[in-house]
Order: sequence, then structure tokens, then C-alpha cells
Amino acid sequence: MKLTGSYKLNVKKEVVWQALNDANILKQCIPGCESFEKEENNVFNATATNQIGPMNATFSGRVTLLNIKENESYTISGEGQSSVGFANGNANVKLVEENGLTILTYEIDFNIGGKVAQLGSRLINGVAKKMSDYFFGRFSDVVDPVNKDQKQTDPVIKENRVKELKSNFLNKYIYSAIIISILLLVVIFYFVSR
Repeated sequence: MKLTGSYKLNVKKEVVWQALNDANILKQCIPGCESFEKEENNVFNATATNQIGPMNATFSGRVTLLNIKENESYTISGEGQSSVGFANGNANVKLVEENGLTILTYEIDFNIGGKVAQLGSRLINGVAKKMSDYFFGRFSDVVDPVNKDQKQTDPVIKENRVKELKSNFLNKYIYSAIIISILLLVVIFYFVSR
């Protein structure tokens, strides 16, 4: 599956590039990231937990920065394993500076397999889009926060491009209630039909 997008940032290209290579900033941007540690020069080990439909999946894997053209582009390559499946993919990130603005564009290509892939492509595509929008939106918020100006006397209010993704506590109970209801119906049907 492929996803694309872009953000306009009101900072110099060099500032964006430094942030794209900062492990602490990348950790803040990965949804559900629990750890993000440098293994080698451009290789990181990461662990992240996210809710994908009714499943909570903890992926452990490796993130590698490839095809590096300083202040212009690189590829973020990642692969992760979980008890419910695997995920791997690449994100090609490009920076172009125009009129003092930096335009960050990305193109993501990824694959998912195992139990998690059985949830259906529509659900997986929705989750993948949400996560990629979160990553690059959060990155943009960290590098170039949006300031909402009010009146001259009021303080400047910072807005976020994206809302923080959290595992939806209520969804777990809704999915559990649906599964229990279905099981009860099956048991009742079994005993009634005897």
C-alpha cells in the first residue's frame, strides 16, 4: 500500500533536516513509541504499541536511514515483528525550500502480514493513513508549531496539527462486549436447537 502527503514548515530546510536526524524528535513522532535507541550511525531499535482494530499490537524492530542526501532527502526503512504479525516498509522523505518555507513531502510504501492482516485491507489502510498522518503531523508540530494569533493583547495560542494517538480504552470494552455477546448467542442457539 502507498500513502503520500506533504507539510509546509515555516523554518529553514537545514533545521528540518536536523530534526529528521534527531532520535529524540523521531521518538516523539512515532505513534505509541516506548523506546527508540541508536544502535549504529543510521540504525535504531524501536518498540511501539498501537491498537489496530480490536488488537493491541506491540511491534519491536529496526529503523534504518538510507539513501541520505544531506538537507534534501532520505529513506526511513523499518521492519517490525509482533505476536499478531509483522510490518515493514519505507518512507521516502524530501525537502524543498521555497520562499523561506520548507516543503516536506513523503511517500510511504508498506506491507503487513500475519493475524493483523486478516482484519481486512480497509481497516489496515485506515490505521496506516492515521499513523502516517500522525507521524508527519507530529513532526511538523515539534519543528514548526502553529501559532494561532488572537488580538494584540491576548497571548499566542499554540495549536497542534494532529491530536495525540492513544489506545482507545473504551474500544477494548466495546469489542469485548461484542465478542461476548456473539459467544452467548451461539451458546443459546446451540441449546435451543437441541
